[in-house]
Amino acid sequence: MPNTYGNRTLTEWLTLVLGVVIVLVGLFFVIGGAQLAMLGGSVYYLICGVVLVASGVFMVLGRTLGAFLYLGALAYTWVWSLWEVGFSPVDLLPRDFGPTLLGILVVLTIPVLRRLETRRTLRGAI
Repeated sequence: MPNTYGNRTLTEWLTLVLGVVIVLVGLFFVIGGAQLAMLGGSVYYLICGVVLVASGVFMVLGRTLGAFLYLGALAYTWVWSLWEVGFSPVDLLPRDFGPTLLGILVVLTIPVLRRLETRRTLRGAI
């Protein structure tokens, strides 16, 4: 059985770690969001958490779909934040700063994820 993890580059390992971090953040959102929704609060956290978990799983699997799911969740976060607090920078900062920083990292992983997908496709053709 071939070793699928032994020949990974540093950028591939960092992409894997980022995927795991996104899964953990997503699980936190799902758990907290479900509790908040049951109390009559916003369902944003639950919806976003589910998308984040899926995003992280796809990134761990080396799929670009994971990056695009995260970017979709980030866009959803910005729309929700603007709807909730308007254009107040002080109120937008805690809602959007962290997710946007992660989004920058996710954008940087897209070439790595594409390389992983291409490598997997080439292995399947052999």
